[in-house]
Amino acid sequence: MIEIRAIVTDIEGTTSSISFVRDVLFPYARKRLPAFIETHGDRPEVQHWLHEAAKEAGLVEAARQEIIELLLQWIDEDRKSTALKALQGMIWKDGYAAGDYRAHMYPEVAARLRDWRADGLRLYVYSSGSVPAQQLLFRYSEAGDLTALFAGYFDTETGPKRETESYRRIAAAIDEQPRHILFLSDIVEELDAAQAAGFHTGWLIREPLAWPVEPRHRAYRDFDAITP
Repeated sequence: MIEIRAIVTDIEGTTSSISFVRDVLFPYARKRLPAFIETHGDRPEVQHWLHEAAKEAGLVEAARQEIIELLLQWIDEDRKSTALKALQGMIWKDGYAAGDYRAHMYPEVAARLRDWRADGLRLYVYSSGSVPAQQLLFRYSEAGDLTALFAGYFDTETGPKRETESYRRIAAAIDEQPRHILFLSDIVEELDAAQAAGFHTGWLIREPLAWPVEPRHRAYRDFDAITP
């Protein structure tokens, strides 16, 4: 039996509901993005990500309003843009700090994460949201501040979540052999990529999603069912 030494978890549909991100965070950022860029556009970190967004879109020169409209379009398309995610994270930080919302966490997740950490497992996050946004979500969760449980965070700067090489990079970054890592996600294509890199995989199929006839990965309804 292979020993699991590290767990890498996705967020949306895995630790937290997709609806929190889609129905709370996304609209919050979309509503505030134009004013945020107009009032913070001269900050170096904001300038950096606006430049990265323009480069991603193939724009040699673009007016600020053009970039704003581009980013709003990307939000509507749920585009997995590192630049967009970074800017959204800055806006969400203000919302968390103001107490406008708390991050959803499935009921069993916090206790199970604490148990795994107490058992000596190293815990990591890999999500399409920026690392700062991930840290905010776990810091301001409904279950309290969970950030101390995690040894590290990865986003799409590591690579796309459906590409095998991204998981190889994570294994190298945490200095662990892939066969000792368990990756948890609700997306089959991500699990396929992790498995191809040598990871163990756990497919979260939460209610009310239908249970597949023949799951391609070991499947679980919740974290309580997982025994690493």
